[in-house]
Amino acid sequence: MSVYKSQSSWNLAALFSGTEEDFSAALAAAHRCAGEFADRYRGKVAGMSAEELLTALREYEELQEKLLKPQYYAHLLFAADSTAESAKKLSQQAAEAGNLLSRELLFFDLEIMALSAEKCTAFLREQCLAKYHHYLTSIRKFSSYSLPEREEQLLKQKDLTGSTAFTRLFDELSASFSYKMEVNGEERDFTGEELLGHLHHPDPVLRERAFTVFLEKHAENSLVYTTIFNTIVLDHAEETALRGYSQPMEPTNIGNELSNEAVEQLMAVTEANYPLAQEYFRLKAKILDLPILKNTDIYAPLATTSKEYSFAEAKSLVLKAYGNFNPDYAPLLETLFAEGKIDIYPRNGKSGGAFCMGVTPGITPYLLLNYTANLRDIATLAHELGHALHFMLSGRQTLLNYHAPLPLAETASVFGEMLLTREMLADETDTRVRISLLCARIEDIIATTFRQTVLTRFEERLHRRRREGLLTDAEICRLWLEENGRLFGDAVEMIEAYRWGWSYISHFIHTRFYCYSYTFAELLVLALYREYQLKGAAFLPGYQAVLASGGSLSPAETASLAGMDISAPGFWQNGYDILAELLAELKSLL
Repeated sequence: MSVYKSQSSWNLAALFSGTEEDFSAALAAAHRCAGEFADRYRGKVAGMSAEELLTALREYEELQEKLLKPQYYAHLLFAADSTAESAKKLSQQAAEAGNLLSRELLFFDLEIMALSAEKCTAFLREQCLAKYHHYLTSIRKFSSYSLPEREEQLLKQKDLTGSTAFTRLFDELSASFSYKMEVNGEERDFTGEELLGHLHHPDPVLRERAFTVFLEKHAENSLVYTTIFNTIVLDHAEETALRGYSQPMEPTNIGNELSNEAVEQLMAVTEANYPLAQEYFRLKAKILDLPILKNTDIYAPLATTSKEYSFAEAKSLVLKAYGNFNPDYAPLLETLFAEGKIDIYPRNGKSGGAFCMGVTPGITPYLLLNYTANLRDIATLAHELGHALHFMLSGRQTLLNYHAPLPLAETASVFGEMLLTREMLADETDTRVRISLLCARIEDIIATTFRQTVLTRFEERLHRRRREGLLTDAEICRLWLEENGRLFGDAVEMIEAYRWGWSYISHFIHTRFYCYSYTFAELLVLALYREYQLKGAAFLPGYQAVLASGGSLSPAETASLAGMDISAPGFWQNGYDILAELLAELKSLL
């Protein structure tokens, strides 16, 4: 029997179809091919002609694809049900195989990094390598921080029982939780996502109770979470020190092709605009007739607009928004529904949150949702379908250029949310509903700019403080409350259990300093949407070019395809000026 049929509601046949024995054979075949690749090319990159390097790069991509399909298959099985023993087994097997193959292939990137400047310049002049220019130049930016091949292999090998193992523990522990909460006098079982969905419930008592139950479950496991965070942060500190980075965020910034100074400017401008968020929080308290907003009230629906939306309604609204922007987009996205690429509803054992996973250029992406029928879930669908659109349009790229860099990875997703908001506003004449839609959009901007900067500053402080010694759970809680307090000011009161709010955020565990990419994307999207308002249909080719470029250009070069200059003075502030306009629009309706 196929492993897929017994474990997942996705159609994973494009990735793998067969027995567990077939799965093992697929991984073994990928490893054999990696060994043959190493035998052919190890020690030879510096002496290659441009045509020989092109051949090697294409073989390298084919090798990666051989592994990626079964590896992502196992990852998705695990995301669908992390309590299933077969999913755990295949996921671990795939992780170990991926680690082994990456160690086998390490030499290739290292030899490209070690090329002389003259040799690299000669390669970059060759037209046959034009598609790989960005890949070659971007990995060479890490040349000063690379270690000898044997040391690189040892680091990767130890990750299996180090950071990778603790990441897996975090995922399995979090997905294993079930929660009990009393609703209408009856105790019921909930998943974590269902509890978090109650933050959008009209009853303030239920909102606070649901979030408290969710956070207190994490607090009960504080020993494990504190150990995981301490270990992950220490592991990062040790590796960055070995490689000679100047600060913890530098590897992420280099990978994003942004200077440390540019990232700091992005966050400093955001922090300078915290008063805009506080102004909104006071407005929301007024709308809800509350003396002060609690952090469980931020996403509360307005009393007259707490309707539920079926998934069919959500799908229709989102596809209409994309289709009205570009008629080609709706049928393209419709294929994801037809092909069984979306896992929709929450259930025990399923990963929380939402994601869109692009595997290779030739395979349409996979989406995970936890749809609970509120307005925010419609925005999440628009967001994840934006990611899917990005992957589908970048499908013309080679595998090495397929994934957009982190600062641009959220561009299409956040733009999709803006399209949805404006589509729903255009069709709505009820002032109360218009207020609700504007509130939802403003809250999304706050969540993807201000909140992400809070998360990044907290993560920075966590890494700095860990250098001084082991962090207790109380110290982590204090850092968390201090950074959130800077955003909330005196406009929001944090509930007692919120001190544990750091413990469930997976970005801190999976990817160092990922969160500022959301801020980058949101502010870029606000600028792009303003350009769309000014140019109309003339804007579409540039936007399409941004998405189709995938990871073939730097963030600055990609943004320039749509006429954006991210280095221009005041560029980031422009986004917050647009937020101020949305606030003014909201106030005019009150």
